[in-house]
Amino acid sequence: MQQSLLKFDARFLAAILGFAFLSGTGATIQAKPLVKIDGSSTVFPITEAVAEDFQIAKKGGVMVTAGISGTGGGFKKFCRDEIDIVNASRPILSAEKDQCRNAGVQYIELPIAFDALTVVVNPKNDWIQSMTIAELKKIWEPAAQEKILKWNQINPAWPDAKIKLFGAGADSGTFDYFTEAVVGKTKSSRGDYTASEDDNVLVQGVASDLHALGFFGFAYYIENNKKLKAVAINNGKDDILPSMLTVQNGSYQPLSRPLFIYVNAKSVDKPEVREFVMFYMQHARQLVEEVRYFPLKKEFYDLNIKHLDNKTLGTAFDSNANIGIGVEELYKRERVQ
Repeated sequence: MQQSLLKFDARFLAAILGFAFLSGTGATIQAKPLVKIDGSSTVFPITEAVAEDFQIAKKGGVMVTAGISGTGGGFKKFCRDEIDIVNASRPILSAEKDQCRNAGVQYIELPIAFDALTVVVNPKNDWIQSMTIAELKKIWEPAAQEKILKWNQINPAWPDAKIKLFGAGADSGTFDYFTEAVVGKTKSSRGDYTASEDDNVLVQGVASDLHALGFFGFAYYIENNKKLKAVAINNGKDDILPSMLTVQNGSYQPLSRPLFIYVNAKSVDKPEVREFVMFYMQHARQLVEEVRYFPLKKEFYDLNIKHLDNKTLGTAFDSNANIGIGVEELYKRERVQ
């Protein structure tokens, strides 16, 4: 596990150094074709794994750099035409569609995996095995700020101890999805919690505090499952833990979600970007599973290639409501911009 974390950190450092090196070095490096990516920390492990294999396959002939400014932060750069691809842990929002439209940025929306947004506690927490969405809402809704502070305010059987909350930052797509799924409104949350777009910060926070509660993508949980405990979500009849089975059969709701990359349509005309996205779709099933997310069926990656070839512009989402939508439905919808 430690080796895997070190590998992850080393890859991220390499990406950051790549940006720095490009900005201040000679023409030899600057002349090398570059694919620029930013966005979701949740999607980052997938894209980073693809980028590593792609650069090896190209024998260093193309450089791929990836940042983790969060889905919202990535879309800000994407809609300013500053990057080729944005990693997104939720669909593009209406305001972001407007920003892209106003800047003349057109895009191709490609689902690449499924995630189980995972609620976690410290492994020494012996009073929680499952929670309802109503209990999570009572903790996270804006009205809870500076009022719902202890575990026994949620359930009298739980300890008279202060809850230490860890969650995604406001620029994170995970934050957007969680607030919509749990609270009922995107970006509607209490503010008195430790927030970060870096999921590793949240992992360490929950792992080091007995009374902590947090949420982030499944890959960060499973990578650290010896120092975290996943909380099952009670649907009124059963306690459902996140897993490949419960994501695929649709029982882990409402916290299952598709993950995306959005490709700048103008960037597709650059050979290095087109080759990278094609490589992504051809190798996604293996690499998504390798970094512990849930791959789509091969037919959907093939449809992504078709959308890329046809430059199918826009999004399958015509509003900010995106909870519980399956991938099959996405490919049946008309795209809007």
